[in-house]
Amino acid sequence: MGVTLGQPVDDFTAQATGNKAVTLSELRGQQVVVYFYPKASTPGCTTEGGDFRDRKPQFDAANTVILGVSRDGIRAQENFKAKQGFNFELVSDKDESLCQLFDVIKLKKLYGKEHLGIERSTFLFDREGNLASEWRGVKVPGHVDEVLAAAQALHAAT
Repeated sequence: MGVTLGQPVDDFTAQATGNKAVTLSELRGQQVVVYFYPKASTPGCTTEGGDFRDRKPQFDAANTVILGVSRDGIRAQENFKAKQGFNFELVSDKDESLCQLFDVIKLKKLYGKEHLGIERSTFLFDREGNLASEWRGVKVPGHVDEVLAAAQALHAAT
């Protein structure tokens, strides 16, 4: 399992906000950013989501769809999206199937205790559904600008 640069990822369908089901293969013809974040409505995740929200017009201009993914339930995702005014869909991955596919569940430490959690990660797919770029162990400041630059460069090359 997992994802490999230059290769397509196994197709998936997941429950998203707006009472939608998102299927990766149905997004062919557009570039796709899939970003994983640990928990809705936490400071780092709010900042990261806000950065994607604020740059969405530039992602749109680069023919790039944004999807945010966490293990939160759909109600928590809907509330997070509404409260922050996110202009893209959030995906609920309660069963961790996407987290497993993208290999983003890692052993983390919080206050000296170990637990399994999402390692903040972002994946950029080209118009054919192949993985073009990946970022793991992401630090929020400046990250969305880096992803946007990669999306713009990929779009310009096609």
